[in-house]
Amino acid sequence: MAAKKTYTFGRAERLKSRKAIEYLFREGKRFTITPFRVHYCLMAGKGLLTGTGASTRNFKKAVDRNRIKRLTKEAWRLQKNPLKEKLDQANRGLHLFLIYTGKELPDYKQVFESVKIIADKLYKLVEA
Repeated sequence: MAAKKTYTFGRAERLKSRKAIEYLFREGKRFTITPFRVHYCLMAGKGLLTGTGASTRNFKKAVDRNRIKRLTKEAWRLQKNPLKEKLDQANRGLHLFLIYTGKELPDYKQVFESVKIIADKLYKLVEA
């Protein structure tokens, strides 16, 4: 019987440590998939930790920033499983931070498509 896939994004999967985030931005690599800038760092050991953000410069209202982060987390929650399985097989870990850099409030479809491209690119990076 195959293992049941879990589509959760719990507390243990969130990148919250100040030291880990500082290390990620200082030592990690990055790429851009419009409208996101992606910072990532492959680590030894297992685990996939993810953080999200939106700029105060582009979105003055916290309501808008929170909505963007909520949409991003939801899209990531539904698409992270293949990457997580690949990381577990390779016995590697990944710290990831997604920053929304667009100027306008996105709709869910746009965020979902962008996050799909990001997940596919990260999957290929883990394979290599």
